[in-house]
Amino acid sequence: MKICVIGGGSVGVAVARRLHTSHPGAEVSLVEKEPGFGRHQSTHNSGALHAGLYYRPGSLQARLAVQGIRRLVAFCRQHGVAHDICGKLVVATTAEEVARLRTLLDRGTQNGLRGLRWLEPDALREIEPHAAGLAAVQVPEEGIVDYQGVCTALERELGRQGVTVTANAGVRRAERRGAEWILHTDAGEIAADFIVNCAGLHSDRVAEAAGETRAARIVPFRGEYYQLRASARYLVRHLIYPVPDPAFPFLGVHFTRMIAGGVEAGPNAVLALAREGYSKWTVRPGDLFDAVTYRGLWNFMRRHRAMAWAEVVRSCSQAKFFASLQRLVPALQPDDLEPGGAGVRAQAMLPDGTLVQDFQFVERAGALHVLNAPSPGATACLALGEHIAGRALALTGFPSRAASASPLSP
Repeated sequence: MKICVIGGGSVGVAVARRLHTSHPGAEVSLVEKEPGFGRHQSTHNSGALHAGLYYRPGSLQARLAVQGIRRLVAFCRQHGVAHDICGKLVVATTAEEVARLRTLLDRGTQNGLRGLRWLEPDALREIEPHAAGLAAVQVPEEGIVDYQGVCTALERELGRQGVTVTANAGVRRAERRGAEWILHTDAGEIAADFIVNCAGLHSDRVAEAAGETRAARIVPFRGEYYQLRASARYLVRHLIYPVPDPAFPFLGVHFTRMIAGGVEAGPNAVLALAREGYSKWTVRPGDLFDAVTYRGLWNFMRRHRAMAWAEVVRSCSQAKFFASLQRLVPALQPDDLEPGGAGVRAQAMLPDGTLVQDFQFVERAGALHVLNAPSPGATACLALGEHIAGRALALTGFPSRAASASPLSP
């Protein structure tokens, strides 16, 4: 049995790792279009470890977030990957947000998070002296991690396992020849009995190349960051997040301590003009055409017209970006900010403009397509990798090594 994983982000690498340990005798390979692992969503993010506060109880996101953060922390300890469980505060600045914050606390409790605390203003200031709010929830299990270090450690494990890795091998076409797949890649043809599509920003295109109809489409949203200048980093001790606005499906700008030092502030969420468009000026005509000709995007824009416009304005105006941050940390000054990096989120969107919030899969006799792996995909990569490998195992009918690893082992 030849099983090929398409995509070398943290999820794809974790899937290949798990497939190798749970499929004795299977020949597991991985193809990646970049020269190395984790070049996009896995490392172009805030570096936060998400414990599962936001996700609907009972959802796969919620379950894998809680399992995932604990497993990833254990993995980092085992492999010497830099991480810091510094804790997070979600801060309500209005009475309406206080009510929504209580709902988040209930969600986190139902999802099994440990040590959650409701904080009144005085208790909030004891933990974060410069943060301002009417109330906050402390999430002590959350923190930050070196996601590039995670990918490197996973890559080393694949090397020890003997998994075949082919880099610079973007998949252009996939065809069936009898019971076998032939992947036409930039590095030549690759044969497989079963494929697992973990292509992230290009997952819908890879699925289409394998004969699927794109019922949902990846729409890329760029998130832009500022950083706090060294003189202002004392203003933030932990992670400081706002209460999400239910009218808009993103978390809002926040403060994140970085594993290499410093504090990041952001991100916003604007349409990227390329699926890997980390700059405002990066435009790929094919990606742009794919987005603007999709009726789902226009339905999304109509539904969220005011918020979408506000995000564009905030992208173009540092003053507007600063004003959003100052709600959480009033002592922040405009000249405390300097430009930071950016990431692009692969967001699956339905034709009616609804964003697919949970993980989404399409299963076929010879293929498993991971069509949506939003946050907490990076945090939950090990747990998600095990889940995907299990689903693939059920589809292949190939015998598994049941005792190969404990469900909670890193």
